[in-house]
Amino acid sequence: MIQDITPKKLYNEYLPRELTPDDYIAIFNDNKMLIKETESVLSFPRQTDLGPVLTAALAAIGQVRYLFRIDQERYFLFTDHQFVNELLPGLRWMKLSEIRTQAAQELCYAAYTAYHLYQWYGNNRFCGHCASPTLADTAERMLYCPACGNRIYPKIAPAIIAAVTDGDRILLTKYANREYKRYALIAGFTEIGETAEDTVRREVMEEAGIRVKNIRYYKSQPWGIDGNLLLGYFAQLDGSDQITMDTNELAAATWVSREELKDMDDSFSLTREMMRVFYENRVPMATV
Repeated sequence: MIQDITPKKLYNEYLPRELTPDDYIAIFNDNKMLIKETESVLSFPRQTDLGPVLTAALAAIGQVRYLFRIDQERYFLFTDHQFVNELLPGLRWMKLSEIRTQAAQELCYAAYTAYHLYQWYGNNRFCGHCASPTLADTAERMLYCPACGNRIYPKIAPAIIAAVTDGDRILLTKYANREYKRYALIAGFTEIGETAEDTVRREVMEEAGIRVKNIRYYKSQPWGIDGNLLLGYFAQLDGSDQITMDTNELAAATWVSREELKDMDDSFSLTREMMRVFYENRVPMATV
């Protein structure tokens, strides 16, 4: 999955550091990221790749934030893409969905995690309590309001991925009105007052109109595109297999045989890994 970069490791603790020429810089423009391409190899640009004009802008406007490091490589965020006017040779804007299919896994993991923090900084420029401008704390990854003292930490939204099985069949869906067109599993955010297992039951009923039993936790995955922590569950059909699809959420919902999953793995997402686990008949046993 996206976070499986062993033997390398992501260190996400906040360490206020000064940007150096060899550090990586994440620059986003909505859902696009500035990427360096050298002989078809994609990477984050380093400060030295950005040229003297943009480097001077980085220092002048003070919108550089330390993000994290992977082993000893440090990553920073430049929060204002408007200073990136003319791209230097070897640099280009690239959609995050393209990065997923074309870049190495380590770059994807770093890009998605950086995007999570980019959204958080952008969405919290003003205090939600008194509407005053917020400031970045220097000791921890936190924004605070100097007017009322409100503290804002990065938001992580729990959501479930549900693999519903019925013998040698699994329920697959396609999202409605989304760029991602491949088959997926039922997914949804955990609501106020719910357990993750309650979310599985509710989402499967809402989207497919069926009941489930024997809900078993499988694995989790950070998903920075939506600020999620995805929690994967397997569950068994309970009762009728008749699908009543929510057409507002889904474009398709169907039972698929185990053999049909043979070529559906991309080793990237929790969804695809769970599909592979089912194909290989390694679904965790139900608890008694």
